[in-house]
Amino acid sequence: MNAHILAIGTELTIGQAVDTNSAWLAQQLAGVGIHVTRHVTVSDDLADITAAIRGSAQATELVLISGGLGPTPDDLTRDALAAAMGVELAFHADSFEQIAAYFRSRNRQMHERNRVQAMIPHGATPIENTRGTAPGLRARLERADIFVMPGVPAEMKVMFERDVLPHLRARGGSAEVIAQRTLRTFGMAESEIGEKIADLMQRGRNPAVGTSAADLVITIRINAHGPAAEAANALAERDAAVIRERLGTFILGEGEDRLETAVARLLIEQRKTVSSAESCTGGMIAKRLTDIPGSSAYFIQGFVTYANEAKIRLIGVPGNLIAAHGAVSREVAGAMAEGCRRTSQSDYALAVTGIAGPTGGTPEKPVGLVFVALAGSERTIVRELRMGDNLSRWEIRDRAAKGLLNLLRLELLRAAR
Repeated sequence: MNAHILAIGTELTIGQAVDTNSAWLAQQLAGVGIHVTRHVTVSDDLADITAAIRGSAQATELVLISGGLGPTPDDLTRDALAAAMGVELAFHADSFEQIAAYFRSRNRQMHERNRVQAMIPHGATPIENTRGTAPGLRARLERADIFVMPGVPAEMKVMFERDVLPHLRARGGSAEVIAQRTLRTFGMAESEIGEKIADLMQRGRNPAVGTSAADLVITIRINAHGPAAEAANALAERDAAVIRERLGTFILGEGEDRLETAVARLLIEQRKTVSSAESCTGGMIAKRLTDIPGSSAYFIQGFVTYANEAKIRLIGVPGNLIAAHGAVSREVAGAMAEGCRRTSQSDYALAVTGIAGPTGGTPEKPVGLVFVALAGSERTIVRELRMGDNLSRWEIRDRAAKGLLNLLRLELLRAAR
């Protein structure tokens, strides 16, 4: 079975918001053997939405739609579905009562405008929304089953899993199931990864293996087709094992892993602690380490030592060292890490100092020059990063934070051997 996914909302078409619903829905459909052949984003225009629904209903067997079910005048999906079906909207008393009950349970007054959410195209079936006010819709048009869900991700996901997915499983997808694996890497260029796994990326191969890059993290995606979940998973895992063997410690994790989650996992496993002293990143590293639930098990404290005086007073960097080498230097970065570790009594300490720009650079120390340091019980490591002046301030800070977190990740892996 093939499917189209439609995302409704002008905020999506003009870039004010990012459509995450379609990606999530496509992944769920792949798991039951349904192939998504088209993603379409449509603005809040009645004619455009109607045309998109009609076109998809003529072209495929399943259409999933998210968005446009709210109570405001620009929420037009129910009207567009009725127009595509050639029917009128009709008031649905049970849906209205569910909406009213939602407001009563929260001790809130329902606005009269919410009544429009109980208007259902004749011949369509409402789907109860247990997380919000907008009922979903199920209809049949041309050759397609159509399911309309709210645009709010939390509401959409619950509705899909509770009401839509059981129907799709009962109907049956294709004769194949798609199993997916995602490996995330850091520190190796996408071109080099492509060379190392070129044989796995050949077109027409099962599994299909591809790469994508975003902010220095290279993601490897494996999509395996099989007659059943067990067979598809076995194929996907076979390729994943080969890639793990070839790329080794360049693989930071799988699924939705990030550098900070990989570091957190290793710190918890080894029962180690960490602290941070940051200049140009302004607390970004401490934030990322403490974004992880349970971070109190490993994170001691963080210092934002932006000014030279703060480096001296808070973590004991010698003033004469700064005078001799400058705040942005290998020597000061190392002293920041060692002073941070000594002050916080942590097992490891991270430090960063650099020129994030867009001003402040010199010929000797240009914008994009960053020094990152790691102090542990055995040694202090300092790395120089030169990123160039063609990156934004955020990109330089982000890359510095990632480089430093990766330095700790590799040191923890070394300690575990």
